[in-house]
Amino acid sequence: MADEMWTISRCLDWTRGYLEKKGDERSRYTAELLLTAVTGMSRVELYMNFDRPLDQDELSRMHDAVVRRAKGEPVQYITGSTGFRMIDVLCEPGVLIPRPETEVLVGEVLDYLDSQVLGGASTAARKRAALPWNGELDAASDLERALAESEAGAGTAEAGDAVAADGTCEDVATVGEGERAAAPHARVLEVGCGTGCISLSLIHEREGAVACVATDINPQAVALTERNRRALAVPEDALSVREGDLVAPVAPEEYGTFDVLVSNPPYIPHDVMAELPREVVDFEPSLALEGGVDGLMVFRRLLAAAPRMLRPGGLFACELFEESLDEAAELCRGAGMDDVRVVFDLTRRPRIVVARTPL
Repeated sequence: MADEMWTISRCLDWTRGYLEKKGDERSRYTAELLLTAVTGMSRVELYMNFDRPLDQDELSRMHDAVVRRAKGEPVQYITGSTGFRMIDVLCEPGVLIPRPETEVLVGEVLDYLDSQVLGGASTAARKRAALPWNGELDAASDLERALAESEAGAGTAEAGDAVAADGTCEDVATVGEGERAAAPHARVLEVGCGTGCISLSLIHEREGAVACVATDINPQAVALTERNRRALAVPEDALSVREGDLVAPVAPEEYGTFDVLVSNPPYIPHDVMAELPREVVDFEPSLALEGGVDGLMVFRRLLAAAPRMLRPGGLFACELFEESLDEAAELCRGAGMDDVRVVFDLTRRPRIVVARTPL
């Protein structure tokens, strides 16, 4: 067996069949992810190099990975990372794995920040996709601008000013693209950060416009968020990671300064924990999963803290168990919160409650 040649194609097919027999419902996709982690290739590169043999070190690491997956261990713990919205984050046993539902939570926060805090400036902060035709578009825009300026003639604008695309004037000598993007500044408090995926996504997708404080009671989660911050080159002044219970690490002078309090807290009701898939209940930390008898134990504490943490009109956004959302919404209304809404996830299940502190 050791002398046989194992190509990427052969290894992929064998792994898919083996994991399928072990109950992996997405065995082909799992096999691809394990092979990308072992070889350092992308999924596309795997299919472009089907005939490439795996060396002994790759075969050994692939064997270990398949054994771990066959025992039910989550793929993200085996590969050590996962994709979340527009970023990749490091994952490790002992810290909750990011889920697609939480991507919807980030989207709700971004919508609020764009409309209520950042205004139109958030558009300038978004990263531009590197597309092959961007250069052509830029050249065409420059030509149109030059023609327009030529027709308008000299002296139509003050010296040192430039007319922006929206018709406003900007001082070229003093205002740069980075400064325009960074001018509005939103403050976000994330409670229970885990990998840090929420805060890091907000900062990444609104670069220069959002600063976050992220807390977690689990020191391993705090350390992992710090590693992800460094891996994504996020400066410390954009993300402050603190260890402690819920909002305990927030300094008194920071009370009332946050535009958003966002959390994906432990929310699985106690009786439902036994019904979770084996790869969740046997491998992911119960501290980050179980939310008490009704799943709202931590949520109630967050709701009580929200008015102290948020500025007037600030957003409270929380991901919860699908059967708890109606009660959570009523608790928000009972606490005097405004604009209470329940948001559905990608599978059309109620998943997020959002509310605002009174103005």
